[in-house]
Amino acid sequence: MRSIERVRRLCLALPEAFELETWDHPTFRVGGGRGKIFCTAAPDGSTVTVKADPVEREALLAQGELFYVPPYVGNKGWVGIHSDHPLTDWEEVSELIATSYCLVAPKRLAARVKSPPPLDG
Repeated sequence: MRSIERVRRLCLALPEAFELETWDHPTFRVGGGRGKIFCTAAPDGSTVTVKADPVEREALLAQGELFYVPPYVGNKGWVGIHSDHPLTDWEEVSELIATSYCLVAPKRLAARVKSPPPLDG
């Protein structure tokens, strides 16, 4: 399965999540109107950007090559993931997407997320 398809499946499995193409790439959102972004991806899914728990973010960035500080939002608590890297752990990506969603979503929706979205659909 292509990376963008995996990212899309994981994001859209979350309560009331939706996708909008913005800046020529997919953004995944939750909430009313245009929503709040909880994940962005390169058009091919080769990179994913999510909001991260501050402590977890530092640990991820310390790992090196898989994770990076993304432009524009890196200084606002977001982390980038090279999702097409051979060492990418998709269970971890799923967890990071769920965390990002919960940090951004309205409390009533975040409370519905008990575990990360399943990898197998």
